[in-house]
Amino acid sequence: MLSKLPNLNCTLIDLSMPMLERAQARISAATTGKVHILQSDIRSVDFEENKFDIIMAGAVLHHLRDDSDWEFVFSKIYSWLKPGGSFWISDLIEHESDAINKLFVTKYGDYIESLGGADYRKHVLDYVQKEDSPRSLNYQLDLMKKVGYAFTEVLHKNMCFAAFGGVKLA
Repeated sequence: MLSKLPNLNCTLIDLSMPMLERAQARISAATTGKVHILQSDIRSVDFEENKFDIIMAGAVLHHLRDDSDWEFVFSKIYSWLKPGGSFWISDLIEHESDAINKLFVTKYGDYIESLGGADYRKHVLDYVQKEDSPRSLNYQLDLMKKVGYAFTEVLHKNMCFAAFGGVKLA
């Protein structure tokens, strides 16, 4: 159950309407604010500059394909933030070292297998290989600084996942 967040207005964006509807129901139960949903690709969404206080990206950015997509989306999100606003990410990451990346993919695979067996492990890892193109934590933190974030912060990193963000001062 979510804690109450009175008067929190939210705009939710996702390609999946079922995901949006579930998120809208959960957030609406925790706030008296307005919860808008927008079924779209983040790359094609346009908002005016300085619109949001906080932007959160939960397990979505690893779907971006090439470096130009990553820079485009990070720049776009930066422009949507009000001065003093922040951008927070919780997502799948890769590692710059091939050896470390391989180790953590193996460990993640072991975890997935413990949840649903060898076939499930293969299904999930095959899907990640085909559909996802995560970037390293360092890549994303550097990109945040490149597009203008005054400072960044790592909240948590565990195996193939990290939570981190940055603040717009200008």
